[in-house]
Amino acid sequence: MNDSALGSIPINDIQLGMTVRYSQTITDADIKAYAGISGDHNPVHVDSDYANSSRFGKRIAHGLMSAGFFSALFGTKLPGPGCVYVAQSLNFKRPVYIDDTVTATITVTKVELNTNRVFFDTVCTVRGKEVITGCAEIYIPKEKPRPQ
Repeated sequence: MNDSALGSIPINDIQLGMTVRYSQTITDADIKAYAGISGDHNPVHVDSDYANSSRFGKRIAHGLMSAGFFSALFGTKLPGPGCVYVAQSLNFKRPVYIDDTVTATITVTKVELNTNRVFFDTVCTVRGKEVITGCAEIYIPKEKPRPQ
């Protein structure tokens, strides 16, 4: 599937193995904005002095910020607008630092036509190494008839 695809994909057109990706480089401004939106002002994210003395050696990005890229993929690429998150598991394997480029990848693992649900493997990587792994379940609402 083309990574630039945008639009709602009908569940009948979703196939096992379909994969899309999104990449973004994490900036200081991103971390500060996420802290403001989420309320998570943990000093390992926002305070250089504190973070420099932590086990990470410098500030790290919020894990859920990178995991949020999965939502961007679901809502804009596969399956696309109108889908609804049902479940997401997350395993945080490595930290993400300022100036790291995170690539989020979602891959279809199961399609349930009778329940309108699609299941995915979800992975974020930095420089080819996994930083987040997990699985997601997405619901695709039934299409409403369009007015004639």
